Amino acid sequence: MTTTDSQAFDYVVVGAGSAGCALASRLSEDRNVSVLLIEGGGKAPGLFVDLPAAIVQTIRRADLGWGYVSEPEPDLNGRRIEVRRGKVLGGCSQINGMVYARGDRQDYDDWAQMGCDGWSYRDVLPYFKRSESSWAGETEYRGGAGPLGVSISKTPGLQFPAFRAAVRNAGYPVVDDYHDDRPAGIIATELTVDRRGRRANTWRAYVQPVLDRPNLTVLPHALTTRVVFENRRAVGVEYVVKGQKSIVRARREVVLSAGAYGSPQLLMLSGIGPADALRAQGIQPLVDLPGVGQNLVEHPMLYLGFDAKPRTFANELRLDRAVRSWLRWFAFGTGPFASNVCACNIFLHTDPAWNRADIQLGCPAIHMGSSLWAPPFSQPKHGLSLGVIMLRQDSRGHVTLRSANAADAPRIQFNLMQERSDIDRMIRGVRAGREIYAQSPLNELIIQESLPGKLCESDKEIEAFIRQACGITHHPVGTCKMGIDADAVVDPELRVFGVEGLRVADASIMPNVPAGNTNAPAIMVGEKAADLIRGARPRADAVHRTQPAQENSHVH
Repeated sequence: MTTTDSQAFDYVVVGAGSAGCALASRLSEDRNVSVLLIEGGGKAPGLFVDLPAAIVQTIRRADLGWGYVSEPEPDLNGRRIEVRRGKVLGGCSQINGMVYARGDRQDYDDWAQMGCDGWSYRDVLPYFKRSESSWAGETEYRGGAGPLGVSISKTPGLQFPAFRAAVRNAGYPVVDDYHDDRPAGIIATELTVDRRGRRANTWRAYVQPVLDRPNLTVLPHALTTRVVFENRRAVGVEYVVKGQKSIVRARREVVLSAGAYGSPQLLMLSGIGPADALRAQGIQPLVDLPGVGQNLVEHPMLYLGFDAKPRTFANELRLDRAVRSWLRWFAFGTGPFASNVCACNIFLHTDPAWNRADIQLGCPAIHMGSSLWAPPFSQPKHGLSLGVIMLRQDSRGHVTLRSANAADAPRIQFNLMQERSDIDRMIRGVRAGREIYAQSPLNELIIQESLPGKLCESDKEIEAFIRQACGITHHPVGTCKMGIDADAVVDPELRVFGVEGLRVADASIMPNVPAGNTNAPAIMVGEKAADLIRGARPRADAVHRTQPAQENSHVH
C-alpha cells in the first residue's frame, strides 16, 4: 500500500528511532487518534543482529546506517570522523553499544535552570521509570514494568571482580546502581538487553507488540523530504518511496524524531533555519531561526589497548565454543554471548571545577581487533581495552545543508578538541584510566600497554595521540536546542518557534549532552513528548507491560 496525498492521520511522527518509537507507541494508546510513523529504513535482517556480543559487526553494517562522515576536523589533523546513525526500524537503538546510562541528575536540573520548565530531574525521572523494566525491579529510581528491558552483565569471563578491586585500590568508589541520586564509580555494565537475551531496541520494545492497533500505521523505507506548511502551520510531510513523491497530511501535529542530524536537516529543508544559509541553498526561508543545526555536542572517545594473559573473553571466540554459545543464546537467551563484552563502566570526577563525573571509562575484556579463531589454523589475540569517554565537552559543532536535496547527507562539523579545556580533560581521563589498569589485581592480567604504548607518556605525547586517534561515541545532541534564549529552536513544550503544529522530539532538543549514554535520555524525551502532546501527566498506572506480537498489515 502506498500512502497518497488523500490520506491523513492525526499525528505524523518522522523517524522510528529511540524517541520516535516510544512517542508513536504512547500516542497510539489513545484509540481515538490515528498515528503514522515514517522511517527511512526497514527491518534489520540477519541471524546476529540482535546478538549482544555481535555489537561491533552490527555497528559496522552499512545496510543499517545512513553512511554519514563528518567534514575534516581542524583540531584532529584534518581527519574525517565516521558518523554511524541507524537507518532501520529502531534507529540507533538497533546499532548502538546497548549501554544504559541516564546521566547525572544535575544534567537535567541544569536544563530547568536554563529556562526549560518541566525538565528537571524530578520532572523527567517518571519517564525514565515508565520506559524501563530494570534488573533492579521497581524502586524509587528504577522502573520494573516498562517496555524497555534493562539487564546487568553477569558474564564470568569479563573479569569484573578484577576491575572492581582495581578501581577500589585506585581510590574510586564502587556502587551497586549508578541510577540513584549521583552516579559515580564503577558498576557492571547495564545493557538494553531484554529477559530473552536479545538487544532491546525500541522497535521491538515499543512498536512491534502493539502493531495490532488499528490506529497505528508504520511506513518504512520512506525518505521524508520536507514538512508541508499552510500559513505557517504544519499540515503534513512530503516523502519519497521508490522514487515516487507523496504527501501525507497531519490533522493535528507533525513531530520530527529524526535525530540530531536528521531533524535540523528537515527543518532547514522546510525553510526553518538561518535565513541567509537557506537562501544560499535556494530555499525560501519561512522562519529565520539561527539556532537550527547549531550547538552540536558529542562525547569524544579514545581507545587504549593492553596485551593480556590468556584469561580474556577471546577464549569464548574459539570456533567450537562460539557455535555452542550462539546456540545457547538462540535457544535460551543466556550465556557469554548475551553480553556486549564490556565488563563495566567507571564514572570519574577529574575536574575540581565541575560538580559531577566528567570522564567515563568503558572496559571491554577483549582486544578490539579480536575475531573468531580455530586451532591450529589461528590463535587468539588476548587483550583488554580501555575506552576513555569525555562526558563534558566545551567545544561545539554544527550541522548544515549540503544541498537542497534531502537525499544528500548533511554537513557535520564537530570541532572536536577545539577548546584547550577538552584536551586537558581527555589527558586527565587517559591518566586516570592508566592508573586504574595499573592496580592489583587487574595489572596481573596485563602484559603491556600496546596502544599508544609506553613511549606516549608526557602531556604533549598524549595530546598528539588524542589528535591522531580520537573519535566519537555517537551521542550527538543539541542541534534543535530547547530553551527560551535567542538560539533556542523549540520551547519547553518541544514546539518549534515561529510555526504551529510542529514539534521536535529526539536528542536534538537537549541543551547539553548528559553525563552518560544518550539512548535512555532520547527514549525519555519520546515518553515525555507523548504526554506534552496529549496534555497528560505521568501516572504509576501508565506503565504497561507489552508482549511480542506478530507484525501485520499496518506495516506497509
